[in-house]
Amino acid sequence: YRRDNDIPYSWGTAVNVQSMAFGNMGDDCGTGVAFTRDPATGEKKLMGEFLINAQGEDVVAGVRTPMPIAKMAEEFPEAYAQFVDVCQILENHYRDMQDMEFTVENKKLYMLQTRNGKRTAQAALKIACDLVDEGMRTEEEAVAMIDPRNLDTLLHPQFDPAALKAATPIGKGLGASPGAACGKVVFTAEDAEAWNARGEKVVLVRLETSPEDITGMKASQGILTVRGGMTSHAAVVARGMGTCCVSGCGDINMDEENKKFTLAGKEFHEGDYISIDGSTGNIYDGAIPTVDATIAGEFERIMSWADKFRTLKVRTNADTPADAKKARELGAEGIGLCRTEHMFFEEDRIAAFREMICADTVEEREAALDKILPYQQSDFKALYEALEGCPVTIRFLDPPLHEFVPTEEEDIKKLADAQGKSVEDIKAIITSLHEFNPMMGHRGCRLAVTYPEIAKMQTKAVIRAAIEVQKAHPDWTVKPEIMIPLVCEIKELKFVKKVVVETADAEIAAAGVDLKYEVGTMIEIPRAALTADEIATEADFFCFGTNDLTQMTFGFSRDDAGKFLNAYYDTKIFENDPFAKLDQTGVGKLMETAIKLGKPVNPNLHIGICGEHGGDPSSVEFCHKIGLDYVSCSPFRVPIARLAAAQAAVNNK
Repeated sequence: YRRDNDIPYSWGTAVNVQSMAFGNMGDDCGTGVAFTRDPATGEKKLMGEFLINAQGEDVVAGVRTPMPIAKMAEEFPEAYAQFVDVCQILENHYRDMQDMEFTVENKKLYMLQTRNGKRTAQAALKIACDLVDEGMRTEEEAVAMIDPRNLDTLLHPQFDPAALKAATPIGKGLGASPGAACGKVVFTAEDAEAWNARGEKVVLVRLETSPEDITGMKASQGILTVRGGMTSHAAVVARGMGTCCVSGCGDINMDEENKKFTLAGKEFHEGDYISIDGSTGNIYDGAIPTVDATIAGEFERIMSWADKFRTLKVRTNADTPADAKKARELGAEGIGLCRTEHMFFEEDRIAAFREMICADTVEEREAALDKILPYQQSDFKALYEALEGCPVTIRFLDPPLHEFVPTEEEDIKKLADAQGKSVEDIKAIITSLHEFNPMMGHRGCRLAVTYPEIAKMQTKAVIRAAIEVQKAHPDWTVKPEIMIPLVCEIKELKFVKKVVVETADAEIAAAGVDLKYEVGTMIEIPRAALTADEIATEADFFCFGTNDLTQMTFGFSRDDAGKFLNAYYDTKIFENDPFAKLDQTGVGKLMETAIKLGKPVNPNLHIGICGEHGGDPSSVEFCHKIGLDYVSCSPFRVPIARLAAAQAAVNNK
C-alpha cells in the first residue's frame, strides 16, 4: 500500500486514542459510513450505509447487509439531522469530499473519523470541477487535487464491474499496462496475427516478448508474459500501444513447444479463453466481458487548466502514425522518441534487413538497405504529418542485430536462398551474432560505427521525408531531431554525426531547399552523463534514456530484476521499483550532473527524458525541478504527464 501510494516506510504509523462509543448496546444505537458526494460518479449527494445495533467493523467487513444512510432519518431523526449538518461543516472546512465514520449511542451522535474520500478517476474530475464552480477551490487547487495516475483508468477498456465481482483470479502478475482484455490464448506473434485476421480476439501468452513480436502484439487484445518487469519489452511496447499487459507471472508453467501452459492447476491450450487485468495484474479463467472507458466532459476542462499552469512540454514515445495520432489527440506536443527498429519487422522489410545483416561486403549491405529506405521514408513522412509541424525526435537503430535474425528453419532457408548462401552459412552468421550480454553488446551507436551505411540510409529517409512534408505544408516548421543512441564517448558521437551531417547536407543541397535539422544524443550510460561537458560541444540536444541509465547505474538487468525486487521490498532495502519510479538519489544525480556540465558549454542545448519514467508523476516533478524542457512518454500516459507537470509547477512556485 505504501509503495503504491508513495508513502515512505520511515513515516511510521499514526494512532488515534479516544474513548469508545458503542453502537451495539441495543436498538437505540447504530453505526455507519458515509460520503458527502458519490465516490463512484462524483454526484453531489450524501451517500453511505447504516446498521442498527452494530459496531463499525460490521459495516466495513460486510458481515451484515446495511441499509442506505437515508433510513437513519426514520430511525434516529434528530441524530440524522445533526449528522447532515456535520457533513456540510466538514466538507466546507476541508473543501473536499469527505469519507466519515460515525456511531450512534443511545440516540446520541458521535463522529469517529473524517478524511478526504477515495474516488474513481471520473468522480475525481467531476468533484474538482464542481468545487471550482461552487467557489470552494481555485483552478490551481483543483488541478492539484487529482492523482494523475488515476487518469489511466479513463483511457482503456475495463471489465464489466458486475461480471468482475463474480469472478475469482487464478493468478497474478505485474499490472504492466492498464486496461482489461479477454480473448483466446495464442502462443506466437504469427498466430496472433492469423487469428486476428479471422476476426478472433486473442491474448498473446509468451515467456517474454522481443521486437519481432511487435505485429502479433498489435493484433492482440492483451499480452501475458511469464518473465519481465514493468519496463520489459512487453510492458513498454504495450503501454505505447495502449494494449493491456500483465507481465512477470512466474506461477505460469509454460510449454511453448506444445502450445500450452499450466496455472493454478489448470492446463490452458491454444484457443482457450482467458481474461487479464492490466491495472491489478489479475488473471482470470474464461471470458469476462469488457466495456469501453468513457471520458467525461470534465476531463478536457481539467486538462486545459493543467496546460495553463505547466511549464514542462509533454511529448510522446511513438513509432507508428496511429500511435502519434492518438498521442496528439491526448495532447502530445511532439515525439520525444521514435524507435526506428520497430519499423523493420513488417514481413516485406525484415527480409531486406536480414539480407543486410548477412551481407559480406559494404556494397551488398548498401543494396539491402536501399530496399528498406523507401519504407523508412514513408514511415517518417506519416509521422511528420501526424504531428503537424511539432518536433519529431527519431532515434537511430538501437537493438543488437541478433534480435532481427530468423529462428525458424523455414525462415533461415528463405534467407539462404535469397542470399545465394547455404543454410549452414546463415546459421554460422546467426551463431556469430550471439552475445552473452546483448544489452551491453553490439548495439546503439556501436552499430553505426561498425556499419556507417545504416546511419546513412536512416539519415536519407529522415531528411527526404522532411523535405517532402515541408513542401506539401509550407505553413508547418518541419525540423527533424536525429538522436544517436548509447553514446559514451565524444569521439563516437563525432564519428556518427559526421556521417549524418554529410548525408543530410547533401540531400538538402540536392533538393535545393532550406531545411533545418538537429543531431543530438541519448544520455543512457553513466559515462556520458559524467562527460556531458564534452558531449554537449557536439550535441544539439540531450535526451535521458532512463530505462538504460537506470539499468547501468544499478547494474540490474531490467528484464530480470523482477525476480529479486520483492525480496528488496520485504527487507525494506528498496521502497519501489527503480524502473517504474525514477531513482532521484543516484540516477537523478547523474541527470543533474549532465545538465550542469552540458548547459554552460552549449546554452542552446535542449534537454528531455524519454524513458518510461516520463509518465510517472513523481519523476515528472523531479524533471521539472532540475530544469528539463520536456518529458516524453507512451501515448496513453500523455494526460498523466500533462497533469503531473502542472502539479509540479503549482507545487514548486
